Amino acid sequence: MARTAAARIALVTCREVRDSGYDRDLPVLAAAVEQAGADVAVVCWDDPAVDWDGFDLAVIRSTWDYSWRAAEFVAWAERCGARTALANPADVVRWNTDKRYLGDLAAAGVPVVDTRYLAPGDPADLPADREYVVKPASGAGARYAARYTPEEHEAAVRHLERMHTEGLTAMVQPYVRSIDTAGERALQFFGGRFLHAIRKGAVLEPGTAYDEDKVPHPNLRPWEPTPVELAVAERALAAVPGEPDLLYARVDLVDGDDGAPRVMELELVEPNFFLFLHPASVPVVAEAVVKAADR
Repeated sequence: MARTAAARIALVTCREVRDSGYDRDLPVLAAAVEQAGADVAVVCWDDPAVDWDGFDLAVIRSTWDYSWRAAEFVAWAERCGARTALANPADVVRWNTDKRYLGDLAAAGVPVVDTRYLAPGDPADLPADREYVVKPASGAGARYAARYTPEEHEAAVRHLERMHTEGLTAMVQPYVRSIDTAGERALQFFGGRFLHAIRKGAVLEPGTAYDEDKVPHPNLRPWEPTPVELAVAERALAAVPGEPDLLYARVDLVDGDDGAPRVMELELVEPNFFLFLHPASVPVVAEAVVKAADR
C-alpha cells in the first residue's frame, strides 16, 4: 500500500553538537531530506522526551559523545531499534562501537592495521622496537589517543593506567608512518554504493598528550580512491557479521609498510559524511534516507 503521508525521519545527534553547530552537515542534510519529501526532526539520542514510535526512521548522525557512554548508547540503540527502524541497526551499533571488531575483520581475511588489546588487569606489554599508538577500543575523535616512541614507555604506561582505571580496554597499534606522507583516506558508502571519499592528514602529532584536544580531521580534501582501495573497503563491508542492510558506512584506510591499503577503522555508527566537501552527494544521501524510511 502506498504511503499517504510524508515519512517522519529523525536525524539523531547529541546536545553538545546541537548546541555548538559543530556538525556543519546536519542542517544541510535536514533541509535536503525535507526537500526530498519527508518530515524531519533533529533530536538528541538521550532526550527522554523523544517519542521514537513517532518516526518511520531514525538515522544516527552526530552522536559524537557516545564513546564516553558506550554501554548507555548501545542500550539506547536497542530500545530505539525496537520502536522504529534504526540506521544503522542496533546489532551493528553493538558490534561497531567496540573496535575489537578489527579482530573479526582480520579473521575474515580483511587487511587491517595490526592491533593488540590490553584490558584492565593486563600487563603493559608495549613495543620496544618501534613507534606505536595507544587508544581506547571505544573512542572517537582521537579521544585518549597518543603516539609514543620506545623511549616514552613510562608516559605510555601512565596512559594505560588512566584508561584502565576508567574501565577502558586499550588498543596498541604500530604507528603507520605512511600517514605522515600519504595521509588517511575515508571512503563513504551510502545505500550500498560508493558515494565519495576524502583524504586527511596525520591526527597524532609527536609529543601530544593523550588527554589533550586534537583536530580529528586535519587538512581535509576530496579524494579519488584507487581500485585497490575500493576493493579493500568492499571486502571490509562484506565481512560485517550477519550481512546487515547498511544505510551508510565509512571505511578508513592507510598504507601499510608494504604500500598496500589496510583498514584503520570501519565506521558504521556515526561517521562524518564530509558532505561540505562533496555538495553533489547531498541529494543522493537525502533520497537514500527517504527511500529507507519508505520501506
